[in-house]
Amino acid sequence: MNIEYKNNDIIITGVKCLDLELTLDCGQAFRWSKQADGSWSGVASGVFLNVSKSGDNVILKNTSKENFENIWRNYFDFDKDYEKICDTLKQDKLIAPTVDEYYGIRILNQDCWEALCSFVISQQNNIKRIKGIIERLCRTYGDEVCDGYYSFPSAQRLSALTVEEFEALGTGYRAKYLERLAKDVASGKIDLEKIKSLSLDDARKELLNIFGVGIKVANCALLFGFGFYDAFPVDVWMKRVMAYYPDGLPECFDGIGGIAQQYLFHWARNNL
Repeated sequence: MNIEYKNNDIIITGVKCLDLELTLDCGQAFRWSKQADGSWSGVASGVFLNVSKSGDNVILKNTSKENFENIWRNYFDFDKDYEKICDTLKQDKLIAPTVDEYYGIRILNQDCWEALCSFVISQQNNIKRIKGIIERLCRTYGDEVCDGYYSFPSAQRLSALTVEEFEALGTGYRAKYLERLAKDVASGKIDLEKIKSLSLDDARKELLNIFGVGIKVANCALLFGFGFYDAFPVDVWMKRVMAYYPDGLPECFDGIGGIAQQYLFHWARNNL
């Protein structure tokens, strides 16, 4: 992987294992939209980005070296060897053809606060509705960072909201969970950075103590927002997949079970 800085664009060459559509629109993040030219636009950490891929080159438009180093390098996991990871996963004969078919799925390293809120909203919800709720949340309480693109509001900002104000966004029964979560994070009762420093089991226990957070939401947040690549979310699709593994997950999934889960999840949604 080589990085070139050209005017206000950054070109990363030699990126083989990254499919933007599979990665940005697979249900792990909800704030990216595909543009007419095939590129993707979105906001992370309060910063707007347009990103595209041509061959093995990834183009980040209108961004700075500082934002690349502080945000996008980690967000897209550019330093992780996904080719090696995929080769390891393919030691399992069941997942091997799925990795080949959907090659290029990555785990995005999202902000833990945004990921936790997003997956609380995701409960008993479909992707279209989740995106709509989060878009209204950001437009109403976030800051506009680019024409029509808004930051995800902080816990401090959302801690001033009532349950009724969350309900007005279309959150339904999840409003009471969000209201409590925002207040507890803003007050320091819930320390998200401390949770990131724990072991996977201890971090999961901490999240499960949060009002409205069950095992699926906890594992999704751990995988997509807290950096735990071995977290393995199980929903109705993955329950069907697990029938193919009656003796448990294979050894080659150890430490990267969450990446394997994304491949299996995508296969299940398209084939089961």
